[in-house]
Amino acid sequence: MWQRFTLYDIRVIGHYLGTLILFSALALVPPLITALAFGEWEPASRYALSIGITVIIGACLRFLRIEPSRLNRQQALAVTGLAWIVLAFIAAIPLYFSGHYAVYLDALFDAVSGLTTTGASVVLDLDHLSYADNMFRFMLHLLGGLGLIVVALSFGLFGKRVGASLYASEGRSAHVVPNVVQTTRFISKIALGIILVATAIVTVLCLFAGIEPVRATMQSLWLSISAFTTGGFAPMSQSVMYYHSFPMEVVLMVLMVLGAINFVIHAEVWNGRVEMFFRDIEVRTMVIWLGIMTCVLAASLSASLAFSDLPAMLRRGVFMVISAFSTTGFQNITTNQLTVVFSSGAFLAIALIMAVGGASGSTSGGVKFSRVGVIFKSIVATIKEALAPDSARVAVAYSHVGRRMLSPVIVKEAMTVFILYVITYTVGALVGIAHGYGATQAIFESVAMASNGGVTTGLATAGMPMSLELFYIFQMWAGRLEFVTLLALLVEIVVSFNPRRRAKQS
Repeated sequence: MWQRFTLYDIRVIGHYLGTLILFSALALVPPLITALAFGEWEPASRYALSIGITVIIGACLRFLRIEPSRLNRQQALAVTGLAWIVLAFIAAIPLYFSGHYAVYLDALFDAVSGLTTTGASVVLDLDHLSYADNMFRFMLHLLGGLGLIVVALSFGLFGKRVGASLYASEGRSAHVVPNVVQTTRFISKIALGIILVATAIVTVLCLFAGIEPVRATMQSLWLSISAFTTGGFAPMSQSVMYYHSFPMEVVLMVLMVLGAINFVIHAEVWNGRVEMFFRDIEVRTMVIWLGIMTCVLAASLSASLAFSDLPAMLRRGVFMVISAFSTTGFQNITTNQLTVVFSSGAFLAIALIMAVGGASGSTSGGVKFSRVGVIFKSIVATIKEALAPDSARVAVAYSHVGRRMLSPVIVKEAMTVFILYVITYTVGALVGIAHGYGATQAIFESVAMASNGGVTTGLATAGMPMSLELFYIFQMWAGRLEFVTLLALLVEIVVSFNPRRRAKQS
C-alpha cells in the first residue's frame, strides 16, 4: 500500500530539511572569506547576502517543528531527495548575480552540476570568473561529492538513529566502522587529507609552469577538489589542456582513481588489510572492464590519423578513460576532437565507460562496478543452476566489504538500478534527438548527465533549449540519487496529492 504524507510528516521533513539548509550556509563562508582576502567587494556582498537568505530559509523550515523527531524511512527519503534540489536553488542565487550566466536557469544548471559532481557548465567567460565565485563552485563539488548527509553527519549534526536513516537514504550502506558518525568522519578526514597533499604537489607543478604563486595555489586546490570528488569543474575554460603538463595529468589521474574507489576499501588499506583491495568484486570488475575498454579505445584511435603518434594517443586515451570511468569529466582533448576526430567506436567507448561509472560508496556516479559484478555473478549462477543436477543447490559467493553470498534481493536491487539507468539513458537520448541533435551526440550527452559523467559533446551549453536544460537538470538529480530515492519521493508526492486516494482512506 502506498503511503502518503501527512501534515506531521511535512513538519518533520521541513525541520530536518531546514537543518541541512542552515548547515549548507557554511559552504558560503569560504567564498566570502576569499572575496574579502582578494578585495573582491561585489562578490563579498553577494555571498554575505546569500548567507543571510540561506539562514532565513533554513530557520523558517526548521521551526515547522520545534522538537526534533525520529525519522522513518519515508521521511528520510524525502529529506535526502529534496535537499539536493533545494540547496541547488539557493546556490544558484550568488552564481546568477555574478553576471556570468545569461539566465537564472543556467545558474541553476551549474549549481546542480556542481552538487551532483557532473561537471558540465554553462558559465560565460569562465577565464575571468572571480576567485570567490570559483571557490564557491568547487565548494559545491566538495559538499556534493562527499555527500550532503556525510558532511553533515561528520559534524555531528544529527543523532545516531536519525543519522543512520539519512545515511541509508542517500544510497549508502557500507560502514567503515560500526558507528555511522565515525564512518562519515573517516570519509571526510581521508578526503581532506588526500586533497591537501595533492594541492601541495600540483602547486609545485604550477609554479614550475610559470604561474604566479597565489594563482597557482588557488587553482591547485580547486583542481585537487574537483579530481578527488570526481566533479569535473576546472578554473579555466580549456580544462586540463590549459596547463600543458603531463605530470599534472598523472597526479589528477591518481586522484580520480582514488575518488572512484569505495571508501571502505580506503579504510581496509589504511588498516593494513591490503589483500581486501585485490579480493573485492568491484576492484576485479573495474580492472577487467577498464582493460577491455582501453583496448577498444586504443584500437579505435589507432585508425585515426590525428592520433597516429603513439605517445600522444596513449596520453590522451588513458586520461580520457580514467576521467570517464571515474565520471569526473576532465578533458585533455577539445570538443571538436571528441566529436569529429574520434571514431564512432572510440566515441561510444567513452560513453559506455561513463555509463558504468566507478565504485559504490565513492564520489563517482554511474551504474557502479558492484552492480555490474553482481549481475555477472547472477549470470554465472544461472548457468551453474542449468548445468547442475535437479537436487543440487547452487550457492555463489563474492567478496565486497567482507564475504557475501549472492541472494535474490541483492540481484534484484542491482538489476533494478541498472534497468532504471538504461531507461534514463534512452529517454534522454530521445529527448536530445527530439530537439534536433544527432543520435550519437544525444546518446553521449544523455549518458554524461545521468551518470554525472561531465564529458560532454557541447550540447549542454549556454543557450540550449529550456526544455532540454530542465531535462538535463532532472537527469543529473536522478543520477546522483540513483533513482530509487527519487522515484520513491515522487510516488509519495503524487499519492499525497491524489484526492481519490484520500477519499478511499477516509
